[in-house]
Amino acid sequence: MKNSKKIYHVDEKVPLKLLLPLSIQHTFAMFGASVLVPILFGINPGIVLLMNGIGTLLFILITKKKAPAYLGSSFAFLAPGTAIIASEGFQYAQGAFIVVGLLGCFLAYIIYKFGIGWIDVVLPPAAMGAVVALIGFELAGNTVTGGSIGANLMTDNASKKDFFIFFVTLFTAIIGSVAFKGFFSTIPILISIVVGYIVSILFGMVDFTPVREASLFTMPAFSMPKFSASAIIAMLPVILVITSEHISHQVVTSNIIDRDLLKDPGLHRSIFADNFSSALSGLVGGVPTTTYGENIGVMAITGVYSVQVIGGAAVISILMAFIGPLAAIIQTIPGDVIGGVTFLLYGMIGTSGIRLLVDQKVDYSKSMNLVLTSVIFIAGLSGLSVKFGSIHLQGMVLASVVAVLLSAFMTIIRKLGLINQ
Repeated sequence: MKNSKKIYHVDEKVPLKLLLPLSIQHTFAMFGASVLVPILFGINPGIVLLMNGIGTLLFILITKKKAPAYLGSSFAFLAPGTAIIASEGFQYAQGAFIVVGLLGCFLAYIIYKFGIGWIDVVLPPAAMGAVVALIGFELAGNTVTGGSIGANLMTDNASKKDFFIFFVTLFTAIIGSVAFKGFFSTIPILISIVVGYIVSILFGMVDFTPVREASLFTMPAFSMPKFSASAIIAMLPVILVITSEHISHQVVTSNIIDRDLLKDPGLHRSIFADNFSSALSGLVGGVPTTTYGENIGVMAITGVYSVQVIGGAAVISILMAFIGPLAAIIQTIPGDVIGGVTFLLYGMIGTSGIRLLVDQKVDYSKSMNLVLTSVIFIAGLSGLSVKFGSIHLQGMVLASVVAVLLSAFMTIIRKLGLINQ
C-alpha cells in the first residue's frame, strides 16, 4: 500500500496554509524543556525564548538552509551552571557559557582544517548508536515523574484524570502517526496536544490565571556577563559532552532525512552555529543552546524536514519573548499532556540510535563492539554519578565522556594488535 504521508524535504517550501500549524507543532515540542532550564537557573524564560529563536535562525543561515534543527536550552550545562550560580552568581555562569561557546567555535575551525575522520576513532558506530539512543532513553523518566516537562503519574497526588489525559494524548499521537492521512499526517503531535488540552479543560485541570494576568507586551531581562577563572574551569568539561551530543544529533537527523549532514553542509558549519548561538545567548543573559531531540522526534514522526517550518517555530519563539499571552497559553498545558507526547517523542529518539546500529551493520560478534555499546548504555542508565570538584558527570553526560575515552582506548589497543578478534 502506498504511503499517503507527504514528505517535505529540507529545502522544500511548505504551503502557507500548512506553515503555521507545522511551526506551532515544533514550538509545542520544544517549549516545556526549553523553559525548564532558565526556571532551574532562576532567571526569566523570556530572554531564553528570544535567544533560542535567534539562535535557530542563525543556525539555519550558517548551515546554508541544509540542516533542519531547532536550538533550545541545553541541559548539559545544568550541573556546573547551578554550582557556579550558587557560589558566584548567574553573571559568572554567563561568562563561562561564552567561553565554552567560543572554544566550540574554535573546535569548528579545527574540524574545518582537519576533517571528520577522527569521529570514527572517538565515536565509532557501536558507540555513536548507544549515545544517540541515550539521548531519548535518559529522558524517558521525565515523561511520568512530574516536573515542568512531564506528567505526575509517579507521585502520590496522581489521579485517574491524570492517567486518562496522559493516555488520551499518547494514543492520539500514536494513532495519528500511523493512521492519519494527507494534511493531518503532518501534524499528529499538534493534534494530540490539542486533544489532550481539550480533555484537560473539560476535566477542570487547566488554570487560565497566567493568561489573564500576562502583560500584553513584555521585555526580556537582559544582563551583562562577568568572568572568573574558577567558573570557566568548572564549565570546560561540558565541551566534550556538547560535542558528542551535537555529532549524535546530526547523525540521527542525517538518518531521518537521508542526507549526510556531517559532509554537507559540514560538521564544521553546524557545530560552529550551535556554539556561536550559545556564546551569543550568554552575552545577553540567556543560557546555552543545543539542537533539540524533541524536534528531531517531530521530524521523524511527521516526515516534515523543511527548514522553513523550523524557521517558523523560531519566529514564534521570538514573538513569545515579547507577547506575554502567547507564552502564557502554552504554560497552561498540563504536564500530563506534555508527558503523553514526549513519551512517544523520546522513544523515537532512542529508537533512532538503535536504527543507527542496524544501518551501520554493527557486528556484535566482535567483543570490541559489544563492550562499547554495553558499557555506554550502563554508564548512562545505571544512575552512576562521578564528581570532580564542581564537575558532575551523570546520565548521558557521563555516557558521552565514557564513549569518547573508551572508544579511543579501544582504537589504541587495536592498533597495538591486542584485540582478540
